[in-house]
Amino acid sequence: MRLPLIFFLFLTLSLASCAQQSIPKVLEQLNDNTVDYISVEDLHEIQAPLLLDAREKNEFEVSHLQNAVWVGYDDFDINKVLQQLPNKEKPIVVYCSIGVRSEDIGERLKRAGYTNVKNLFGGIFEWKNKGYPVYNTNQQETEKVHAFSKYWGRFLTNAEKVYAKKTPNPPE
Repeated sequence: MRLPLIFFLFLTLSLASCAQQSIPKVLEQLNDNTVDYISVEDLHEIQAPLLLDAREKNEFEVSHLQNAVWVGYDDFDINKVLQQLPNKEKPIVVYCSIGVRSEDIGERLKRAGYTNVKNLFGGIFEWKNKGYPVYNTNQQETEKVHAFSKYWGRFLTNAEKVYAKKTPNPPE
């Protein structure tokens, strides 16, 4: 009888602590601060940054920041970036859903010699939560944002959440 009660208390406390988390708390727990953050507001002050989307292709296709270039996470290829962006001083802002995957990609860019790399604090979720526009593959403004999963989707509060599954890459 005592074991189920302990399990129930543990489960209740775990769910309560998860419900109280916020984007800043999650980033503090999961990131190492190896790539400087840039806020959604400060992003507007950078002169012509290159926006790199570090989410999966199906997430990017639902919506992305205007003029963002998809580089992916699982499929990220630093050699493609080196070919497409030889200027290693150009301002680069990497983003994902909230800023965890983009930190990893930002680290890889920095190791490759890029000197002006920032991680968008809160990612596309924070961008949309603050009322900024996102665009679909036809470059039309949309209210839809891929929320990745129900767990991560709770941090997206100002968009229509989409939970599309990852589409496999076609065989070559």
